[in-house]
Amino acid sequence: MKSIFSTASFRVLGLAALLLSGQACKDVLDEKVISSIGNDYVNTPKGFEDAVKASYAPLRSFYATQQGLTMTEFGTDLYATGADGGYKGFHFYDTQLNSFVDFLQNVWEELYRGINTCNSVIERAPAATVTDAVKKLRVAEVKFLRAHYYFILVQQWGGVDLRLTETLTPTKKTSRATEADIYKAILADLESAVPDLDNKIRSADYGRATKAAAEHLLARVYLTKATSSAKAADDYAKAATYAQNVIANYGFKLLPDFASVFAQGAGEISDEVIFAVQYTSDPLTNASSPPVANSGGNTGGNNLHLFFGMQYDVQAGMVRDIFYGRPFKRLRPTAYCLETVFKDRVNDSRYKKTFRDTWLSNSPGTYNTAFDNSKKTVTFKAGDTAIYIPGVEWTLAQRAAKPYQVLVPSAYNEALFPTLQKFFDPLRPDRTYEPGSRDYLAFRLAETYLILAEAQLKLGKTAEATAAINAVRRRAAWPGKEAAMEITPAEMTMDMVMEERGRELLGEQTRWMDLKRWGNLVDRVKKYNPQAAPNVKEIHNLRPIPQTQIDRTEKGADGSPGFAQNPGY
Repeated sequence: MKSIFSTASFRVLGLAALLLSGQACKDVLDEKVISSIGNDYVNTPKGFEDAVKASYAPLRSFYATQQGLTMTEFGTDLYATGADGGYKGFHFYDTQLNSFVDFLQNVWEELYRGINTCNSVIERAPAATVTDAVKKLRVAEVKFLRAHYYFILVQQWGGVDLRLTETLTPTKKTSRATEADIYKAILADLESAVPDLDNKIRSADYGRATKAAAEHLLARVYLTKATSSAKAADDYAKAATYAQNVIANYGFKLLPDFASVFAQGAGEISDEVIFAVQYTSDPLTNASSPPVANSGGNTGGNNLHLFFGMQYDVQAGMVRDIFYGRPFKRLRPTAYCLETVFKDRVNDSRYKKTFRDTWLSNSPGTYNTAFDNSKKTVTFKAGDTAIYIPGVEWTLAQRAAKPYQVLVPSAYNEALFPTLQKFFDPLRPDRTYEPGSRDYLAFRLAETYLILAEAQLKLGKTAEATAAINAVRRRAAWPGKEAAMEITPAEMTMDMVMEERGRELLGEQTRWMDLKRWGNLVDRVKKYNPQAAPNVKEIHNLRPIPQTQIDRTEKGADGSPGFAQNPGY
């Protein structure tokens, strides 16, 4: 079931062995090239399959890693910075966000490595000794992946280098295509892949791209393209059509309980999951991008469990354990996120099911209190409630009546805050182990409904948009509150779409791209993220081009950079 990435580290490698002769004073090295993988390996049945599997590997450089999370959830209206960690320029939009940031370089290089692997599969497929049916299917898979990688690139950086043929030797000749050219290539890949991909709800070889995954991505692409410099009049209509196809044609269903979507093991392969990036408990095959020195949390595996936790482990009655996780305190929800987006807790179950609000003592004894000034000491037996977050203010008397510490909103800070619990991984072998094994749910049906709702709203089909968003809202309701969760067409606005995506997809590596797509990144960050408000400006709708890319590109005849930096950096 986890086979798709088993050969993810495939490379066509040459191993150079440097041999010294027996004479110590000899200053000439005899270099012998030893290659265990020939250049024609891709033409063999196993080599062809290995190359296709390798094409999936760069997904792990972006999804469920600190660098991907940093580029998608930092510096938005929903999340601000926690107490610890680096890369805070992505939160503050200050001079720390520059072309020398290694996360930007890592993602850029891994995506282009994936693109080149896809190019090699597509170009070498005619000579591969596999059946025509296998060729068609695998080429369609890598076209999906190549489009996926370019879609990430164009959202983050705008027009980039467009390479649709295999690069066989090092080159310094690169250039920036237009956004229109990038979108044209993305759509051509996806639309040509759809007919040849597996049309089942999930592939027998779980983890491979399917027709439904390609149509979901097409819906996302058209929705995003509709507000880009490459926009066309029919973008929203096409986004709606592809979303409707995914909803109607494959048998996907919203799970009855929002929390069950993220249940480790059971939730990872379900009728709601359209495409998942696979991780395993095997450290050999669980690699993501190369670790970044001194960054923390970029050591392989799905490590999103690290970044949303509050500092529970130094509080009265608590020590760090596997279940409650390692609290890296990288992201904390904004007041807007908690007080507006998740305001309804009577009808909507998602506040309770999204945030951890209770910690049970795993270190019994008597302690002085810290953040709760309603009492001086607390005493716990193992399993007693040690910390509770009610989500609303309690009076001093209400808190004093409880035998545990109560963390109220007025006491939230960069170390103590409601903790996103979607990504916790209690199956790790010990409390310090960072690489998680849960799959990352990249596309799920709830988002398909939200894409459909937004596209139909933009098309003026308000009743249809309302029906689509209500499907998601009914599922989120507490039992018996389904009718109360439904909205009317009069309430179906873009503000509703923005908030509903926040409630449903919090932390799921979509928000920065959403704000950019809506054209309100600067406005909403200024309104709802006080840390970033002083610095954010329109240039931040694009990331700085990695300096390595600029430095490695051949300069113009006049000495100007051959690969232009994005404005403002």
